[in-house]
Amino acid sequence: MNIKPLKDTIKKYLKKHHIEKKFEKAQELFEQDINHPSLNVELLEPKHLKVYSFRIDIKYRAIFIVADNEVEVITITNHYK
Repeated sequence: MNIKPLKDTIKKYLKKHHIEKKFEKAQELFEQDINHPSLNVELLEPKHLKVYSFRIDIKYRAIFIVADNEVEVITITNHYK
């Protein structure tokens, strides 16, 4: 499943936190196999909203939705804040 191009605000966040390369690696894994164990893809609460996350690294998560068989990353979050 392909990830839509990122919005500029998300690109800036990745750059600011020096995780662009980590995101690219996670994106490759995601597009090859959404169930790859290192991604730890999960459905977030409340489940009826169908918002998911995947792991970029131990600290950061990409929050995404699936629409029309495409994935859109809506934000990147610090998992521990």
